[in-house]
Amino acid sequence: MANPRYFGTDGIRGLAGTPPMSEEFVRSLGAAAARVLGGEKQRAPLFLIGRDTRLSGPGLQTALTEGLLASGAQVIDLGVLPTPGIAFLTRKLGADAGVVISASHNPAPENGIKFLNAQGMKLPEEVELAIEALLEPAGRGSSSGVKNGELLREIYLQDLQDSQPGLDLSGKTLLLDCANGAAFDLAPELFRRFGANVIALNTAPDGLNINAQAGSEHLRADPAIFGSLTHEYGADLGMAFDGDADRVILTDENGRMVDGDHMLAILADFFLARGELLGGTLVTTTMANGALTSYCKQKGIHLIETPVGDKYITDELLRLSRAEEAQGKIGLGGEQSGHIILLDESHRTGDGIRTALFMLRVLAENGWQPLSALTGQIGKFPQLIASCNVDSKPELTEIPALNALLEEVRQELPGLVRLNLRYSGTEPKCRLMLETDTRHTPAEVARQAWRVCELVQRETGTAPGAKIEVLNVSDGGLMPRSE
Repeated sequence: MANPRYFGTDGIRGLAGTPPMSEEFVRSLGAAAARVLGGEKQRAPLFLIGRDTRLSGPGLQTALTEGLLASGAQVIDLGVLPTPGIAFLTRKLGADAGVVISASHNPAPENGIKFLNAQGMKLPEEVELAIEALLEPAGRGSSSGVKNGELLREIYLQDLQDSQPGLDLSGKTLLLDCANGAAFDLAPELFRRFGANVIALNTAPDGLNINAQAGSEHLRADPAIFGSLTHEYGADLGMAFDGDADRVILTDENGRMVDGDHMLAILADFFLARGELLGGTLVTTTMANGALTSYCKQKGIHLIETPVGDKYITDELLRLSRAEEAQGKIGLGGEQSGHIILLDESHRTGDGIRTALFMLRVLAENGWQPLSALTGQIGKFPQLIASCNVDSKPELTEIPALNALLEEVRQELPGLVRLNLRYSGTEPKCRLMLETDTRHTPAEVARQAWRVCELVQRETGTAPGAKIEVLNVSDGGLMPRSE
């Protein structure tokens, strides 16, 4: 089967105003999607549409809606709402499909379109190909087929509340970084409903400041600032969401970063002890830190690794739910980035807010033991993830100079445990993960990461000086270039 031309691992993304994120293309996309996802029904198919806070969002939403209406669909406009809220409501209301207009953690000039099926899940590739096959210029349908659905956000909020009955956050201080994104008003409101003293940062979106020096990815790249604020405000917990709020990264009471690997270990242990962990299994990706593997082995948690991408994690969790007795169980999986999936009958996607609520439940049921006490049991193996911009994506295994360099890296890092090199499925980037034992310093590993990234850029015809970032996963923060 051919690969989709426009769809990546998380929908379609690009620079707003240029194909495939031009209004003309998006209008055609809407018309094609309505024909494919609407099926052969005797009624007009129903689509729910929501977006994040990017300046380009309303225009793209209008164009997409016009295309959907032109193919006979009905549309409910959810306004600004987190991706998981759109997914939940799509499933809850029995819609034929959901649409998210967001580029997640990417910068404001970019945007994206993500389609969800009636179950609130990402589309399989064969459906994406079917949509692409029907792309053609589309007209503008009548706006009379659009209903205002902003009041439906209360259904999502109530579901989040109902997920933690009896959780009392009175006397607890929470520091929130809402990334000037889709959770800017909803997340503070929710945690206040539980009685928490909420200090909310980055809650004034202007269309241009989403993820700008804010949010979960910024926290991973520079944990010191948000960490110091957590400590300064005396917060019991800090949480930073990304632009569409399907991810969260935490800080403990001391301001130290707690990433997805830490949260997965804590949640897996918690659910297993209560007999609630589906199949006694945690699903993660090949990019997970080796300390997570060791912790799961120690605790008797079965671990399954998938390729990178939350769709692969979800597929594995659904396979488990079909094979195991799923009633009353939580299917748990996720990524280091803080994209955590807590799969049950009603939820099929990652949700940063829901994840934070479950972490608070763990703390509450442990007598409000500090988060640092839980993360201290897990640790981290030395690990770096490098990311470099590329102008093309030739097959990596077919680049002789790259293969030779990777062999040099293995020889120069005898303590190398894992090496993973791949292209991003959502951005024009190549990503490298290096994990070593403790005989190597982060600086030594970073030097090798820079060498690989610079060669990848040369071999892909990328202009000199293109962006390279090397993230110290273990401690947070970016590593500088060194000789």
